[in-house]
Amino acid sequence: MEYQVGVIAGDGIGPEIVREARKVLDRIGETYGHKFHYEEILMGGASIDATGVPLTDEAIARAQSKDAVLMGSIGGDASTSPWYKLPPDKRPEAGLLKLRKSLKLFANLRPAYLYGELREACPLRDDIIGDGFDMMIMRELTGGLYFGKRVTEERGGLMTAEDTLVYNEEEIRRIAKRGFDIARKRRKKVTSVDKANVLDSSRLWRKVVEEVARDYPDVTLEHMLVDNCAMQIVKDPKQFDVILTENMFGDILSDEASMVTGSIGMLSSASLNETKFGLYEPSGGSAPDIAGKGIANPIATILSAAMMLRYSFDLDAEADAVEAAVRRVLEEGCRTIDIMPRDEGKKAAVTQVGTAEMGDLIAGRIGK
Repeated sequence: MEYQVGVIAGDGIGPEIVREARKVLDRIGETYGHKFHYEEILMGGASIDATGVPLTDEAIARAQSKDAVLMGSIGGDASTSPWYKLPPDKRPEAGLLKLRKSLKLFANLRPAYLYGELREACPLRDDIIGDGFDMMIMRELTGGLYFGKRVTEERGGLMTAEDTLVYNEEEIRRIAKRGFDIARKRRKKVTSVDKANVLDSSRLWRKVVEEVARDYPDVTLEHMLVDNCAMQIVKDPKQFDVILTENMFGDILSDEASMVTGSIGMLSSASLNETKFGLYEPSGGSAPDIAGKGIANPIATILSAAMMLRYSFDLDAEADAVEAAVRRVLEEGCRTIDIMPRDEGKKAAVTQVGTAEMGDLIAGRIGK
């Protein structure tokens, strides 16, 4: 089979980690008889430098013509980069928001899984970790505060900023259905996270989620306030299966979940629309402070490519092979710097590798 893949390398460490994901995809192609055709697409700071805007209409059209898009990371250091002296709608992140909206990517999947080999990198105590945890955060991606009306203006002599949080019932219903569908393939539990004790949008969220739940009698539904959920992720992460939540809450909770896995460099991500099309990216940022040093962890991007194989191309065996290769390399004791053990004694039992070597090792374990 042949697949057309748009590639947004992005900024900072983006080009480095995407390069390793492509290396692994090419190895999958060689092993299983597929061909991946790549086309570079500019977005973020790289697009600002080249075109003056974070995302052009041409770039959107090129992305829409592909079977899926693989992305690195975008943005830079907000305190020093000239990109952040531009108006908000001209900054790198505005390109990502525009792309999600243009491609109708409403469902964001962020798995947070603790590999047994990375227990030492997890900041939680052993009695909290137990046998490990495996959760999927389902984040609504095209509504809420990030897409609501916003204004900054002088009112009564005071500069005042206003952001509007809006959700309609159909936006909530479609992400809820996707969340329950995913739960049905996992451990059949959905934790819907909101702030229904304060927000009208959350009260509507809760009402619609309960309506959807009636069509899934085999799936357990529980509600949890977002502040409690943030606490429970570090107190007892193994209680969660699928966490279903709105845009901003999901943004925050998924980053928290990534850190209890040991490193944000381990957290993959898929953003899907109502077809098989998806945008696949690591959950971490562009890390401009380590860009070009060859030490970034490419595993999250490689696992995002595995999600692309699974969700957009229906290549489950190939996705399994990538995930197995990652596990095997970790079992063999190979680590990038962010997942090295903290204990000096345990460091002697593992080998620190760089970005490219980690990609080589994972690609080399596929088909063997």
